[in-house]
Amino acid sequence: MNICVFLSAADLDERYTGPARDFAELIGKGRHTLVWGGSDSGLMKVIADGVQRAGGRLVGVSVDFLEAVARPDADEMVVAKDLAERKALLLAKSDAIVIMVGGTGTLDEATEILELKKHALHAKPVVLLNTAGFYDGLKQQFRRMDEEGFLPVPLTDLVFFAEDGVGALAYLEEAVGVR
Repeated sequence: MNICVFLSAADLDERYTGPARDFAELIGKGRHTLVWGGSDSGLMKVIADGVQRAGGRLVGVSVDFLEAVARPDADEMVVAKDLAERKALLLAKSDAIVIMVGGTGTLDEATEILELKKHALHAKPVVLLNTAGFYDGLKQQFRRMDEEGFLPVPLTDLVFFAEDGVGALAYLEEAVGVR
């Protein structure tokens, strides 16, 4: 399974890097492919290192202005001309999506992926991995949107909230039909 992971390229502390390493190991041991932003820095590097060490493949999609920080030993690296093309390529190359901790770029990717799913422009499973309660507020906001009628489809049809990598991967494997 090709798993797109949206996440930060920032250097973060152990409460985020530890769970990212654990999730990366699960991806790699499952012989899945990580499809990610291609960066060889911060949390993106942590997850790519873990997937590669555990036997998984790496498919990066960088963007021209970040090409200098792209991972040199990825199994495949594509360089998009801009962020919009990058997001489209990440989605096209994946079977499933996981949203991990990140800043405004990750939030942009998450909302676009959910908006596309809402309009049936893709049917890939999406997991919001709520490491250390990072997305508690967003989860609450999504639930409010659902309860107050702002979403034309049930929230459960758009995104699955997982508290750890084991739950995230189990959901994806079942949703995609991979074991």
